[in-house]
Amino acid sequence: MIETLELPKARFGDLIRRLKDRGYTVIGPTLGDGAIIYDEIGGVEDLPRGWIDEQDAGRYHLARSDRDYFFDFVVGPHSWKRYLFPPRLTLLRVTRTESDLRCEQPALQTAPGPMAFLGVRACELAAIDIQDAVFIGGPFVEQHYKLRRDQAFLVAVNCLRPGGTCFCVSMKTGPRAEKGFDLALTEFDDVFMVEVGTPAGRAMLDGFDLAAASTARRDEAETLLAAAARRMGRQLDTSDLPQLLLDRLEHPRWKEVAERCLSCTNCTMVCPTCFCSDVEEVDDLRLESSERVRVWDSCFSQAFSYVHGGTKRPNIHDRYRQWLTHKLATWHQQFGTSGCVGCGRCITWCPPGIDITEEVAAIRGTPVGETTL
Repeated sequence: MIETLELPKARFGDLIRRLKDRGYTVIGPTLGDGAIIYDEIGGVEDLPRGWIDEQDAGRYHLARSDRDYFFDFVVGPHSWKRYLFPPRLTLLRVTRTESDLRCEQPALQTAPGPMAFLGVRACELAAIDIQDAVFIGGPFVEQHYKLRRDQAFLVAVNCLRPGGTCFCVSMKTGPRAEKGFDLALTEFDDVFMVEVGTPAGRAMLDGFDLAAASTARRDEAETLLAAAARRMGRQLDTSDLPQLLLDRLEHPRWKEVAERCLSCTNCTMVCPTCFCSDVEEVDDLRLESSERVRVWDSCFSQAFSYVHGGTKRPNIHDRYRQWLTHKLATWHQQFGTSGCVGCGRCITWCPPGIDITEEVAAIRGTPVGETTL
């Protein structure tokens, strides 16, 4: 049985200080650029206490909450991917000396050190688990990711107020954090209920002398989480979804959605599981050094599918179909799970408000073979 304790809100800052004292750089939600973003925080004063986010297709807005909670919002444009799989990473640097060439791996030499992620939602835990499978779950291990992941300490937060574009219940990834955390918080008016997920999580609370959560408190948490599950902003029917999409590769909806899609790559940039990347060779003007840099890329870029002779997905409907069928269908073949966790970011941050749940519903509505492009 998971150990469950009660942490008074007045002592929440002590937990952040404990993490910093143990050598962790604490990354958490904070206000920036008109949104709730993830960045290094120094204490509770940096958290967006008393703020909520209102989200819908193509719409994001911050507003004051009617209660003084630390975590009354959902998710913003950032995901923890930016810290485990950075958007720009120098893999190799070659420097010319008087007698030879010197090679070094800056990314491994300047790794950020242990990071504590504060406020990880259940859907984001699922996303990290998915990226674990991609980067370290197979025969080839991505060492830069592994180094960061092995040192990460995860403090999850259970969602009690789902957003307008959330559909984690459909993807079975929330709103409750079930696994993958060191500590998990459920916020109440006066306390946090703290669930201990790992020995490292328990050690972080040593000396806090916290009382065990009462049965009434645990029951109240279950009631609030069940209510949150019923208030999802979106739903996605996942029954037979991989085969459904693969059977409808010539459905007219692909061309219809392409008329609205800007191919801007926003959906893939904010997605917590997308992992496409490119490698650039960057030379200085004096030709004294050269760097090999990995950067985030997107299957929505026309150049992404370029091979000798031309691009293989010249049209937007080709690229949108590739993204959606990979995310919801062929990802199962590669990694054994869906590539979507139901966080809703791709809906919120799409400029024309294209809704992945709406697109799947539209494709599901036409029998196989009824129409073609």
